[in-house]
Amino acid sequence: MKTIGVRELQKQLKDCVDTAQTEQVIITRHGKPAAVCIGVEGYDWEDLLWMTDKAFWRMIGERRRRPATISQEALEAELLSPQPRSKGNKS
Repeated sequence: MKTIGVRELQKQLKDCVDTAQTEQVIITRHGKPAAVCIGVEGYDWEDLLWMTDKAFWRMIGERRRRPATISQEALEAELLSPQPRSKGNKS
């Protein structure tokens, strides 16, 4: 991980962006961490927007907490149980 001050960053922005493609770059202000530069070369714009969208990740977290799935045993029982025939079905 590389660390660079804001003033130095202004002088070496291209080098910082190049370095960020292989390692995180911590940007400091007055010697204290202020930001992180992370390389995103190779990602699509849409992927970057979703990866950095707090509302999207909040929704994902909420969905993961919901019991939206059933156990394998319950699925097998449901699939193996006889299905009621409809009146129009002769097979």
